[in-house]
Amino acid sequence: MHAVVLAGGYATRLWPITRHRPKMLLPIGETTVIDRILKELEGDDRIEHVYLSTNESFADDFEAHIDDRGYEKASLSVEDTTAESEKFGVIGALSQLVEREDVDDDLLVIAGDNLMGFDIADFIDYFEAREKPTLAAYDVGSREKATSYGLLALEDEQVVDFQEKPDDPKSTLVSIACYAFTADSLRFREYLDGDNNPDEPGWFVEWLQTRESVYAYCFDEPWFDIGTPESYLEAVAWALDGDSIVHEDATVINSDIGENVQIMAEAELSDVTLSDTVVFSETKLSDATITDSVIDECVDIDGVSLDESLVGPYSRLS
Repeated sequence: MHAVVLAGGYATRLWPITRHRPKMLLPIGETTVIDRILKELEGDDRIEHVYLSTNESFADDFEAHIDDRGYEKASLSVEDTTAESEKFGVIGALSQLVEREDVDDDLLVIAGDNLMGFDIADFIDYFEAREKPTLAAYDVGSREKATSYGLLALEDEQVVDFQEKPDDPKSTLVSIACYAFTADSLRFREYLDGDNNPDEPGWFVEWLQTRESVYAYCFDEPWFDIGTPESYLEAVAWALDGDSIVHEDATVINSDIGENVQIMAEAELSDVTLSDTVVFSETKLSDATITDSVIDECVDIDGVSLDESLVGPYSRLS
């Protein structure tokens, strides 16, 4: 079995924090978003190879990250784009990857911005027991949230109806971006040749489930779709569970470090009150109160209160 980790998005909703870095490399506690996935795949003997699918803009970042972490199974598969407007769509990129890498085995596909509370190994167990295309399903608990995902209807764990991003969802059970396909169900080229939507994998699943059996692995563990500042900070809060992490090379003087705060190397804080905030390296904060925010590297903030803010690198606020 092979695996594809999708990491080609430009994360414009998280700009300026992700303007020059992939959101999959954002820190989540002691690790990063994508490392939670790559570590599990690295340790599963059933996974022969992991293709990290990304774009030209972030290829060097991921190449350096793979080398630094010492992953042996992972390698890059780079699509020829440098901006959001040039992207092929997820199914378009998957089709190109399967053809480019000559993939002819079962395939696990996971979005690299997924933070999933369940073990990927359990998902693969479920897929192997059924030997049919399988997706992971989660109850988002809100019909408003369900409009942003693929809505599922099930009978005996089999998908009997699938609607991608419905305007009026009838339930709250949705598909997350975690799929396992048999070799025979890698019908991306057939789907695209039918002039179907290349953008979201949900459109392909909606098409596929009318042609062959598709099963749903339902889970209750936490799940975060990290695409907005709010969802990123929620994921950090879940990982930290009320604690805070201050890097040993950071300097903190006369400051109140509250819950769910992550402070990285060489940051300098003096007379600061923080909660639910991530502070990147080499940033200087003084006489400030900051909540529910992300402060990028090499920022200088003095005498300012911030709430629900994203501060880009090399900014000066006073």
